Amino acid sequence: MRRMRIATALCAALLSAALPRAAGAAGGFTADPGSSRLEFTGVQAGAEFKGIFHKFTAAIDFAPEALAAAKFDVVIDMSSEDTMDKDRDGTIRGADIFDVAHFPTAHYVTRSFAKTATGYTALGSLTLRGVTKDLPIAFKFSPAGAGGATLSGTAELKRLDFGVGRGDWKSTEWVADVVKVAFTLNLKATP
Repeated sequence: MRRMRIATALCAALLSAALPRAAGAAGGFTADPGSSRLEFTGVQAGAEFKGIFHKFTAAIDFAPEALAAAKFDVVIDMSSEDTMDKDRDGTIRGADIFDVAHFPTAHYVTRSFAKTATGYTALGSLTLRGVTKDLPIAFKFSPAGAGGATLSGTAELKRLDFGVGRGDWKSTEWVADVVKVAFTLNLKATP
């Protein structure tokens, strides 16, 4: 009797793993860290500068036919910020800007999605430097081979809303308040 229950449970587990997701369920993906990009653009002294985060994780549950079940959960290692300028990077990681010693990560989690004429929008919460605020993103989702997909999009935030900029960096005279974010995530299906 015990062997039969174990065999039944094992068969059920194998069968559920082998069957595709139920219709209407969101697809599960993770971002490939080697080929995905998370970038930002700021303005300092009237000139644009670009930066990238080299380390982040993105767990993506998304299927166009199941927006109610969709979810993005992104964690960014703030010390991985890189603008290709050692002095600027030291300042950005320091206490007056990101303060990575006290706030090593930023976290973005979605809570709602909508279809648009050009793709999708999502509304989520970004926690940056210990401050949590709503942040909408606009994105496109493109299925790719081997069950993967590409997710690309943009967002715009005001750095001062998150306390990013203290002391001399609080003024918008030299560093603009608006920061643009762009991302291209090459997604792999999660097993």
